Amino acid sequence: MYLETERLIIRSIQLEDEQAFIEMASDGSLTEIYGDCSECHTWMGNFIREAMQLDGENNPYREYLAYAIVEKKSGKVVGSVDTSYYEDFKEIGITYFIGADFRGNGYAAEVVKKFVKSFFENHTSSRMIATPNVENKASCMTLEKAGFRLIETKMYRELYDEKEEMRNFYEISCSI
Repeated sequence: MYLETERLIIRSIQLEDEQAFIEMASDGSLTEIYGDCSECHTWMGNFIREAMQLDGENNPYREYLAYAIVEKKSGKVVGSVDTSYYEDFKEIGITYFIGADFRGNGYAAEVVKKFVKSFFENHTSSRMIATPNVENKASCMTLEKAGFRLIETKMYRELYDEKEEMRNFYEISCSI
């Protein structure tokens, strides 16, 4: 995959991205998606190789499709945008993160808008969901700026969560 926004590039993950992802894990940027990342350095290479394989298959109904977000100005990997397949709902979801050093620039909303538009143009799914923790106000605002609609708030346990948490359930349809 390769997409561009005014300030960012969304591209397939590469082996060279491992250190950037490890650094973002150490700043806490991956915690909501992957849980405790204190040992991320031990498995990040395997994650990247798996992400590359899944990208080649390009099937969002598999576990996930993960992509790097690169800041054009600096050439640095600043985050990731991914699809996740929710087995329990039989739905495709979106997850994303921006590294701590790059937050506050509107990058997440810029990426989510572009990624969702491309997703609907290239896949048959007509809907996408997101399930941020209600405490993650920035993520909820990002989704709303990108056109997602809040449909429900309830207790839910995601794959890497230790316990159920209050989650906002958002959706967007291909009519964007």
